[in-house]
Amino acid sequence: MPSENAPDPTETPISLINVGGASPIILMCDHASAHIPAEYANLGLPDDIFNQHVAIDIGARHMTLELSERLDAVAIIANFSRLLIDPNRSPEQPGFVPQVSDGIEIPGNQNLSRDEISHRQRHYYEPFHDAIAQQRDKICALGQTPIVIGVHSFTPIMQGAGRPWEIGLLWNRDSRLAMPLLDFLRRDPQLTVGDNQPYSGKILGHTMDEHGGRHGYANIVIEVRQDRVATEQTARTWGRLLARGLAEITANADLFGVQHYCVVEI
Repeated sequence: MPSENAPDPTETPISLINVGGASPIILMCDHASAHIPAEYANLGLPDDIFNQHVAIDIGARHMTLELSERLDAVAIIANFSRLLIDPNRSPEQPGFVPQVSDGIEIPGNQNLSRDEISHRQRHYYEPFHDAIAQQRDKICALGQTPIVIGVHSFTPIMQGAGRPWEIGLLWNRDSRLAMPLLDFLRRDPQLTVGDNQPYSGKILGHTMDEHGGRHGYANIVIEVRQDRVATEQTARTWGRLLARGLAEITANADLFGVQHYCVVEI
């Protein structure tokens, strides 16, 4: 497997990077790893599956690390594969513990008991989301308003159809980050930039909505095409580009207060 797939040395379900960074930005990387704990025996899958997008967002971890360093922002990184349990799904959504992913049956996820699903939720899913919530609270306690950013990558081809965008920005109700970042990226005429492509943030984006939209905080998911971030060097190059744009856009903190129409009571 690529080196970025390696689990955290402490075998914890998450890594917290740059805790105490000066920025109000919170970086979230929920598909950063292809790691499956040893007791799950690869969920019955061959090793080569864990180099594929069904298991990991290739390049997302290194983009997140570069963004964290450049923006002086905290990052919360999941150290387990979405095939074990998907942090970017709610427990009620299909694919929370996927039985099939992109046509690949996951043997170790068939006919799971409620107790096993609850175990994975407590030990992997909840620590990730709890850590984001704790960082939100810390930023608020300092008198700042959090800015919530998810980092992902996507496949060049899906179901036989090519995807022309090198990068896509996903957003739902709140466009305060998406619109100026689209403008920043489109300054480069050689970049093909997607607005709610290759997915729509109005349909997908549980982590973004859970920690950003429902609280009224500015939020976005950044998706970069895998072939553009396939190595650590290229992923970090994209991280530097995005950091320049985000630093420019978020310099005026007055534009990124709580936006009350985004708040959803649950």
